[in-house]
Amino acid sequence: MTDTTDSTRRQLRTAMFAVIGICLMTGVAWASIPLYRMFCQVTGLNGTTQRGQEAPGAVNKLIRIDFDTNVAPGMKWRFRPEAGSETVRIGARDMAFFTATNTDAKPITGTATFNVTPSQAGKYFTKIQCFCFTQQTLQPGETQRMPVIFFVDPKIMDDPDARDVETITLSYTFYPVDSAKTAG
Repeated sequence: MTDTTDSTRRQLRTAMFAVIGICLMTGVAWASIPLYRMFCQVTGLNGTTQRGQEAPGAVNKLIRIDFDTNVAPGMKWRFRPEAGSETVRIGARDMAFFTATNTDAKPITGTATFNVTPSQAGKYFTKIQCFCFTQQTLQPGETQRMPVIFFVDPKIMDDPDARDVETITLSYTFYPVDSAKTAG
């Protein structure tokens, strides 16, 4: 009887550890995307920009900001920066405008993703306000002017990996929120 009881206990313990393991793996998988996003925002990994409230103030150094825009394949929008580039003072608050036009015969809701290159500049490029933080719905033929307010943190000049950066490219890609509405 003792061998059977010990065997049953071992099987129950193994099953319990398996269930706990499955729960832990599910939890890690569920949390991985928000944790990765947080990690990228803190470190600037892959050109992830920062979010801020207020620019620290201009210093006596200029940097060029190039603007790149893209639209997902099949999304019937025209999306462009009003100016292809700007030269700004590091630390100063600046604003750039983009326009998007829905060329389809039906409303389309989109959301923008963004990144900065070179990637080592991402943690110093800070957005105060951006259209990329919210979904944008454009009616057929509608054009919308969208601002981004930003600054380049003066700490970039102290970073040996980023202080020689002369040009930062801010790139946006708009994707449809509901692919079924924009297909075809």
